[in-house]
Amino acid sequence: MVGRARDIDLLDAIDAFKREPFTGAVWRAVREERDPSVGSPSSSRWCNGNFDVLYTSLEADGAVAEVYAYLALQPVFPSKIAWNLHRIDIEARNTLRLADLPTLTRLGIDISRYHERKYGRTQEIADAAYFLDFDGLIAPSARWNCLNLVLFTERIAPRAVKIGTTTAIVWAAWRKKVRRRGFTPS
Repeated sequence: MVGRARDIDLLDAIDAFKREPFTGAVWRAVREERDPSVGSPSSSRWCNGNFDVLYTSLEADGAVAEVYAYLALQPVFPSKIAWNLHRIDIEARNTLRLADLPTLTRLGIDISRYHERKYGRTQEIADAAYFLDFDGLIAPSARWNCLNLVLFTERIAPRAVKIGTTTAIVWAAWRKKVRRRGFTPS
């Protein structure tokens, strides 16, 4: 099967970015029984489903907000499923840093609609980065005021992902905490 051709101008724009190392702590929220170091192919903001990604956030609440936004789409919030928040130490060598909204705008993303679940252009950007051998990308979260790190798992050495602390997520307590800070999860 022949795939769609990649946008040459986008490839050139992405290839012009410096490949940056990233070493540090990130956070990941996953179901209790899931290994937090295992990625998966997903049809999501930064993956078109053709490669495995490991979604993480540079802030704990950012990781929780991403999952909360997904769960809140359900007709009834699935409160019986246990979720954990994991601190993970990461070493990546070739990340693409798209660390602000003006950078996303230059790559063709309508930032006024960035919070929406319309992923066409962001998936094209991630696909281009994957094609160009980046090992992941850093981009603004659409759900929290922070950055997310999305790793292309086959490009990261297994020893580069080290699981640290694990904390159970109590949804009611988290919602209460963030509302006190003026944030309404969506």
